[in-house]
Amino acid sequence: MSRHTRVLDNGRTLVGGSAGRVMHLRSGLRLAAEQRLRSRPGVEARLVRLLLDGGFADPQIGQVPGETGDITVVIPIKDRPEQLARLLPALAGVEVVVVDDGSADPEPIAVLCHRHGAQLVRHPVNRGPAAARNTGVRHCTTAFVALVDSDVVPQPGWLALLRAHLDDPGVGLVAPRVLGLPATDADRLLHAYERAASSLDLGPDPGPVGPGRLISYVPSAALLGRRELLVDGFDESMRCGEDVDLVWRVLSAGWQVRYEPRSRVHHDHRVRMAQWLTRKAFYGTSAAPLAQRHRQAVSPVQLPPWLLLVVIAAVAQRRWSPPVMALTLLITMARLSRRLDGYRHPQLLAADLVGRATVSSVRHLSSAVVRHYWPLSLLAALCSVRARRVLLIAALTDVVSAHRRQRPELDLLRFGILRRLDDLAYGAGLWLGVCRSRRLAALVPRVRFGSGSSTPKAGGRTRLRRYFSR
Repeated sequence: MSRHTRVLDNGRTLVGGSAGRVMHLRSGLRLAAEQRLRSRPGVEARLVRLLLDGGFADPQIGQVPGETGDITVVIPIKDRPEQLARLLPALAGVEVVVVDDGSADPEPIAVLCHRHGAQLVRHPVNRGPAAARNTGVRHCTTAFVALVDSDVVPQPGWLALLRAHLDDPGVGLVAPRVLGLPATDADRLLHAYERAASSLDLGPDPGPVGPGRLISYVPSAALLGRRELLVDGFDESMRCGEDVDLVWRVLSAGWQVRYEPRSRVHHDHRVRMAQWLTRKAFYGTSAAPLAQRHRQAVSPVQLPPWLLLVVIAAVAQRRWSPPVMALTLLITMARLSRRLDGYRHPQLLAADLVGRATVSSVRHLSSAVVRHYWPLSLLAALCSVRARRVLLIAALTDVVSAHRRQRPELDLLRFGILRRLDDLAYGAGLWLGVCRSRRLAALVPRVRFGSGSSTPKAGGRTRLRRYFSR
């Protein structure tokens, strides 16, 4: 079972998974928290598939095969011969295609490719990372393609572990954990922050990927996938966010995307202040084009109606706010308990679920107030005492919860300062992208009605959900 799954009711009820759901198993089926299931033909195989797709369980890769002969590695590069010289030896024994995307001095890259036996393809002018990756994939003939940025250093065995996941015919892409390279004395402050809060490091827990899940995307700094999905897979009009766009389109086509943190690569984080802030703002500009393509998946705030009412009452800070909040929570728990009649104690489970959802939403809303909406928050704070109070509480809640969750090698004060700078830069890039596109989709909150399922629907999965549910 996944670390995020709670097994209740003597093994008949699963709570959590990658999207915070409840699953009731049919009479006669029971699971234990430490149980391992084998995918045999029949009901057990379908149960394994349902557990994996819902994030209730993680695949256990046993003895990892050393054969990676059906993989080609594609490396897009521009003016980074030193990093390429560090990367190519780590890929010995694997077919490699290097795409020089308009380097000012292509000769050092050509020499390195010749020395290490890598195929070299060159764009006369820079066309961007998406185009470089597409070009590289078109020159591959193997069934699987790994995309690796030139400033990445893989650890031994990383590729074979990812390859084992693709033995599952439902998995289209799989990504490793991206960690920072060791710090130097000159950059320890930002490096310590990036080690804990990098946009590329998605944490120590494996799981399925998708909007609304614990892991919503994976970066293309290192990524392994089926060649059929990667041929012309990147939108070449996007200079940023093209990897998120690819992942979400693969999910929409019915494939699974998995994150495997036991497979690890290291990456050159930007640890100079000006470069770091510029990069954070650059990431923010991707939200607007992603929103044009994927609409509500990009929304910074996604709440069910009952939580929206609780938030409105809390922000209003009126005498009627506490009774309205309490009444809303009680009604929600009562309605939910009626839907949980398959559980032995539905009222207790409903209270637990509503409480966890409320705490999680407070954390996400606090982050959105000081990250995505900080220009509006600051403007409101200049005009209203209540808004100043909300902004202060949101900033403190966000920093304390993030520091506790990420456990950085920094004290709370320094971590808090860097987190606010991170949010200011990202938010500035987000609003810049919105102004350029003249569309507000990347900022519009989403009110979720119904289950809000983000699990891709492939053949038979809806039927299986009914089969295993009471």
